[in-house]
Amino acid sequence: MGALRSILGVTAIAVAVALGGCAEVTLGSHTAKRIANHVSPPPTAVVVPPKKSSGRPGGIYKVGEPYQVAGVWYYPKEQPDYDETGIASWYGPDFHGKATANGETYDMNDLTAAHQTLPMPSMVRVTNLENGRSILLRVNDRGPFVNGRIIDVSRRGAQLLGFFEKGTARVRVAVEQSESGRFVADKPQTTTEESVLAAAAPRDAVVAQELAPPSGTLQAPPRPSAGLDPAVKLEPVKATRIFIQAGAFSAADRAARLSDSLRGLGPASVSKTSVRGQDFHRVRIGPLASVEEADVLLAKVIGSGHAGARIVVD
Repeated sequence: MGALRSILGVTAIAVAVALGGCAEVTLGSHTAKRIANHVSPPPTAVVVPPKKSSGRPGGIYKVGEPYQVAGVWYYPKEQPDYDETGIASWYGPDFHGKATANGETYDMNDLTAAHQTLPMPSMVRVTNLENGRSILLRVNDRGPFVNGRIIDVSRRGAQLLGFFEKGTARVRVAVEQSESGRFVADKPQTTTEESVLAAAAPRDAVVAQELAPPSGTLQAPPRPSAGLDPAVKLEPVKATRIFIQAGAFSAADRAARLSDSLRGLGPASVSKTSVRGQDFHRVRIGPLASVEEADVLLAKVIGSGHAGARIVVD
């Protein structure tokens, strides 16, 4: 699935990340999966053990080199502070049982996802901004490569997030750094001395019992789960809007010129924002009524020569 991104200058690249595999790698997505040959993992790759609930072999920890799909370059890197809103899609039966980009086996019933640039595996919390459902997903594949999509979740992920039938959703994707870090942690080593001390330690029986609450206190009633899977958390739902962002610049005059050139396509405007203490001027069209309308308009903006345009959700 190919989100056509081009380079609008170093500033534009930085803003695309802040605001909003290998050269040969298996790239997974929902409807447009580009496949290249696998390469052997580098000698420093860390083998990720398979989950106990699955008999499939584990893959490798991989950040990956820049790669190209349908003429668009993607630049994987470690992004511990990654936190972005956008549109999610899902992929399933067509890729079930096939290799993912880091050498695992894709299971559409697992809680996994594909992302264009995050290390694999990484743990991300995906929140459906339309219904407040939030789950943890394990990034182990590359994609999606459709304009405006920021993550492709497994079929099970889409079911739990509540957009399986709809196909897409407005989401927030944030790296869970504490969860992701465990994939690259050094394997603990137990010394001989520690083993001897552990064997000699006394082993008393452990007794546990539930204590009654102190007298005079009131217990809060359990929060109703509405039949949700335990993996799902509920977050407050806030109104969101969809825009096409054609670019972001530190120079206001450049933003103004781009906005003027887009007025024939829709209600273009310039808004000022600050990223890490630096001011930027974002050029956007919208708000738009739906993902479908955004898809159509994005294609027009890209077709008019602004290949770095993307869908954003605020």
